[in-house]
Amino acid sequence: MYERFYELRERPFALSPDPDYLYPSRVHREALDYLRYGLESHAGFVIITGEIGSGKTTLLQTLLRGLDSQTTVARIVNTMLEPRELLETIMIDFGLEPAGKSKPLLLRDLAQYLVDQRLAGRMVLLVIDEAQNLTADALEELRMLSNLETEKSKLLQIVLVGQPNLRDKLGAPELEQLRQRITVSYHLQPLDAGETENYINHRLRRAAVGSPVVFPREATEMIHTRSRGVPRIINIICDAALVFGYAEERRTINLALVQEVLAELELTGVLPAAVAMSATGSAPAAAPVPVSAAAASATVGTVTPHVRAAEARASAALLQDLSIRAAELDQREQAIRQRERELAEQRRILAEEYRLLRSRTASTPHGYTPPQNVRVQVQAPLRVDDDRHVSVWQRFKRMMLGTSSPAME
Repeated sequence: MYERFYELRERPFALSPDPDYLYPSRVHREALDYLRYGLESHAGFVIITGEIGSGKTTLLQTLLRGLDSQTTVARIVNTMLEPRELLETIMIDFGLEPAGKSKPLLLRDLAQYLVDQRLAGRMVLLVIDEAQNLTADALEELRMLSNLETEKSKLLQIVLVGQPNLRDKLGAPELEQLRQRITVSYHLQPLDAGETENYINHRLRRAAVGSPVVFPREATEMIHTRSRGVPRIINIICDAALVFGYAEERRTINLALVQEVLAELELTGVLPAAVAMSATGSAPAAAPVPVSAAAASATVGTVTPHVRAAEARASAALLQDLSIRAAELDQREQAIRQRERELAEQRRILAEEYRLLRSRTASTPHGYTPPQNVRVQVQAPLRVDDDRHVSVWQRFKRMMLGTSSPAME
């Protein structure tokens, strides 16, 4: 849509989890380090949590891209499963056939597969995204699978990635044994104001094919305040800002444009309305930029229902409005291109006529008279005696004026 206008090879703020656009903020670097340590140390369970849109999946994609060919990975993203369904899904993802088998046979086949992989010198990794949706029984099933081990290490490493309520679920008394097997755990905090600015301009530089677009500091601070440092919401705001800028043919993004975008996103329900001031004149605790980990977690947690509601209806109203704007711009561009072609053709015809006129004028000598055998049709016959001493120019005037004698001039 706006890529050519801003000299971008692709949309820098797409919502898909692209590892090429991972901004190495402090929290994301630490999370990657924890993940790598967990894998290298052959830990049993590795837990990564974070708010909706905090970059967990992008982080996970980055980790998986960096694994060598000696690692076998099964990844599960649909976690609304009962214990047996979870076991069957794991086997299918490893390429095993669970159909028609009892649970003891399923466990036997899975254990044999893990042993074969270890004998082949391969590490087996099970990654479960959206793990907060797993039931307590399903989590207990995973704990039982982690008991498949040799004398030296686990045959299966398990990474659980989910929202903050995964930690609450793991804190239940009946999951005490699973909790004791967690060796690495990390919670992704939102970006601060400085990291938000760097995050936005980092993605713009990654996508640029020419001089990159830059969001000024005052614009990124406004975006940080409304997004509360959550990368997915930052992406939604920035993508809409580029669309609005393209629609209005603005090549620079400023605070005024960002304010217009925020007002439109609030109007369409993509973003919740800005938090109103309290009766005392001060903003609620969720409004300021968080300054500590605890404050960050509490702040983001308070807006989770709004974010979920916004994501449920995110694209409908906004995309409809943007598609209408894009169609209008396309029609305008087509009309401009058509008009340019017509003007170019007119200029070419005028230039050709001018060239022919110049060439004829240059090739006609002074005092030239047309050949005697050329007859000129006039309204009245000219008297031969009177025309003997008449110049060509006078004859031409008579012909154009419709006169027949010098007396008529």
